[in-house]
Amino acid sequence: MSLPESFVTPRLRAVRLTHEHLGEIRRMHLDPVVMASLGGVRTEAQTVAYHERNLRHWDQYGFGVWILHERDGSEIIGRTLLRHLAVDGVDEVEVGYAFYAPYWARGLATEATGVCLAMGRERLGLPSIVAITRPSNLASQRVLVKSGLIYERDMAHEGTVHALFRTAFTA
Repeated sequence: MSLPESFVTPRLRAVRLTHEHLGEIRRMHLDPVVMASLGGVRTEAQTVAYHERNLRHWDQYGFGVWILHERDGSEIIGRTLLRHLAVDGVDEVEVGYAFYAPYWARGLATEATGVCLAMGRERLGLPSIVAITRPSNLASQRVLVKSGLIYERDMAHEGTVHALFRTAFTA
């Protein structure tokens, strides 16, 4: 089953990641403030690989990364996602987000996460969704807890310790 290529929330407008977004992904991946909690600034090769991998994810699964704008604006302010993630060899679906610093601490990550979780539950029928963040990223952990995810344990991801959060949906 696929998810909408675009959606709106009270304050956000999301559009499916496309080939045309490579420049924006590059800009985000070169921003040391944005990338501080996401593994650091990425090389051109890493950025291209990330972009291509997420385009393929949309083609294969019908959901993935959405590029975010303020609802009535044209400037890109971040991204949100629902995508497959291997957790200790088990296929899971993760929720995630990244915003440029001027859009932090405004509740936008919680708003985007809430929509992604609802789509995962209601449209994809997922029994749970995971999220990972660095143990030091307390702001992201607050977003996850506020969105209904619960800390499960620490885990290794891409050679670094991450905190794994999970939501279990009830009937």
